[in-house]
Amino acid sequence: MAEVNIYVKAEKNIEVKLPEVFVDDIARIYTADTAVAEKIKAIKVYVFEEGEQRRQVVSILKIIQLIEENYPGAAVLSIGAADTLIEWVQVKKNNMAAQIIKVIIAGGVSFFGTAFTIMAFHNDVSINNVFSKFYEMVMGQPSNGYTVLEVAYSVGLALGIIIFYNHIGGRRITKDPTPIEVAIRNYEDDVNEALIATADREGTTIDNS
Repeated sequence: MAEVNIYVKAEKNIEVKLPEVFVDDIARIYTADTAVAEKIKAIKVYVFEEGEQRRQVVSILKIIQLIEENYPGAAVLSIGAADTLIEWVQVKKNNMAAQIIKVIIAGGVSFFGTAFTIMAFHNDVSINNVFSKFYEMVMGQPSNGYTVLEVAYSVGLALGIIIFYNHIGGRRITKDPTPIEVAIRNYEDDVNEALIATADREGTTIDNS
């Protein structure tokens, strides 16, 4: 066949629901010949076996090798990740009642844990005494503990949390990712890099060797 340029953009990590892993699962393929692109996507890269590790790292070199074996005259150009972490996820039907219980427990732990943290912080800084002193200095009379300062602070604290986390219920305030989403993405990237580095160190990366 005439020489053709094949561009491969591999992902850093993917999840597959079936044991067979194809090029289409790992990377996006572009070439001027759409028929060639479709055939490349159907090339089988790896097959998970029952009982083995559910995570595998595939090197882009393996993808290039498989493509060149099928299309010797092609020029394969990688514009994506050098290694891809593949995780085989077996989908199981979850019990709805169990899911609801888990959500309630997680929500309760988050709510009461956060409330306890805020109360402990306020107790450490003696915020009640601060408000009382400030109210007495401005108003010239002792505070009864339930003044406009406490109300304004409570409302401001709630609004500050909502604005910071960029969420009201299930809706975003802006299109920017929330701090939690950013933290989760950074955590996922760190985990993926660690797993890829471990596989490379242990020599378990699937490559062209």
